[in-house]
Amino acid sequence: MTGRVLVIGYGNPGRGDDGLGPALAASVEAMGLPGVTVETDYQLTVDHAGMMAGFDVVIFADAMMRIEGPFRFFLVPSEAPGDLGSHQVSPEAALALARLLFGVEPQGWVLGIAGEAFGEVSEGLSVRAEENLREAVEFLRGVITDRSGVDLGHRHAALS
Repeated sequence: MTGRVLVIGYGNPGRGDDGLGPALAASVEAMGLPGVTVETDYQLTVDHAGMMAGFDVVIFADAMMRIEGPFRFFLVPSEAPGDLGSHQVSPEAALALARLLFGVEPQGWVLGIAGEAFGEVSEGLSVRAEENLREAVEFLRGVITDRSGVDLGHRHAALS
């Protein structure tokens, strides 16, 4: 893979499996992969658009409910979103803002990791979420280091 990559892991680690995004971000950061910058936050905001402007690829890592398999990896649609909040935004909205405000369009991918224990105030991930996280981290390592066969440079390549 070529180009600079930003991995944004978001979610609330104080809400059980909602902390999967930040946990993935910590694992990726610990790898020290060249050309990869890692950011962690509770949610995506309009401020992330400026940060994304300096990258070729942005990977949004978050927990997902009710998905088959340990994770889903898919290309963010390039069309503009229908709505935009002032505090929390979707990956589509963040990329649209980067395009509108900074004239750049990094390629965006979502890595949604399956969780099962959400909502209650609880530190730590469920056993199943830990397993799913391990698989997602290994998959993403392969994608970033070009071993998985996913071409991040081609807008129509997607896995789900």
